[in-house]
Amino acid sequence: MRIALFVTCLGDVLFPDVGKATVAVLEGLGHEVVFPAEQTCCGQMHTNTGYQHDAVGLVRHHVEVFEQALADGCEAVVAPSGSCAGSVRHQHAMLARRAGNEALATRAEVVAARTYELSELLVDVLGVTDVGASYPHRVTYHPTCHSLRMLRVGDRPLQLLRHVRGIDLVELPAADSCCGFGGTFSVKNADTSTAMLADKMTAVLGTGAEVVTAGDASCLMHIGGGLSRLRTGVRPVHLAEILASRS
Repeated sequence: MRIALFVTCLGDVLFPDVGKATVAVLEGLGHEVVFPAEQTCCGQMHTNTGYQHDAVGLVRHHVEVFEQALADGCEAVVAPSGSCAGSVRHQHAMLARRAGNEALATRAEVVAARTYELSELLVDVLGVTDVGASYPHRVTYHPTCHSLRMLRVGDRPLQLLRHVRGIDLVELPAADSCCGFGGTFSVKNADTSTAMLADKMTAVLGTGAEVVTAGDASCLMHIGGGLSRLRTGVRPVHLAEILASRS
């Protein structure tokens, strides 16, 4: 299968290894991954902070870029981010319609229908749960809000992690509780965000895990920042990086 990588802003600027790991996993399974270089922000940040009108131009550009990728032979678009995949699937067409652009909304729906978060693509589309990974560490998994509630990925990431050789996968207490990031929520509501983060870190530390993993680099950045400030030694590692590991 030929697959287009939607790397996301955060991945491009702060966590490029997550994008590289996504490519490594898919290429390791024999698929071709292409990177549409014209891609930019999908507009999620603007949408979630009330600037929906400003997001429409970004939606249009995203649709144009990945519409072309699909026309050029890609069968799917993959994003190593539940929140960004969720934005494409649940916000793009809505934004276009609110702007009175039904034609763009229809095109956005076509792109959205072919866009998947990484674990969705692997399990549901490619039919794979064992990607040949090896990761001899004690790991706990945090299901991020957008992947859990918007995309409803369920236990797909856990299915993949359970097949990783050498892993000691431990359940995270109150796993479905938000970590407190929420994009600009953590800035605008810092006290509440910090309290939520404290609860999440307590749960992570209670597992005795060396590594906390998730499908969103943004949430891992938040959790990892807190764990680092406390000098806990627990590392945040994206799901894609574990699946790409052959250690």
